[in-house]
Amino acid sequence: MSSPNGTPFFLPATAAQGLANYPHARSTPAASRTLYVSGTSSRRGDGTYAGCIESPDGKHILDIKQQTAAVLQNIGTIISGASNGTASLENVVDATVFLTDMADYAGMNSEWNKVWPDKTRAPSRTCVQVAALPNVRLNVEIKVTAIIP
Repeated sequence: MSSPNGTPFFLPATAAQGLANYPHARSTPAASRTLYVSGTSSRRGDGTYAGCIESPDGKHILDIKQQTAAVLQNIGTIISGASNGTASLENVVDATVFLTDMADYAGMNSEWNKVWPDKTRAPSRTCVQVAALPNVRLNVEIKVTAIIP
């Protein structure tokens, strides 16, 4: 296995390449367990949301970079807890990113690439725009699949 999340597959350089750090596909070893992490947001334990400032007029100012960083941190905490500390974000094999505005794609990618700076170790990924998320204080939600050795 080339990394904690399996082996990446990349199409040749003559084919279309990803716009961020992720492979075209990833395979996992047969001896691993699969962990499915539900869609996760930037909500904190105290009920507040990272990357959300409420303006005096009641509108929400959302920061995609802060929210994405918080979402990935929350996912890392979930994976560590569910695996009794034996797995982390390095074990993510697949991710689905939900954005409320595709204009936030570049900001989300910049935070994604901080977590996975090497695309050979990054999970496969899909990113879609959705009409809304469960709370107006959110502009990104991510669900992942990880493997536990």
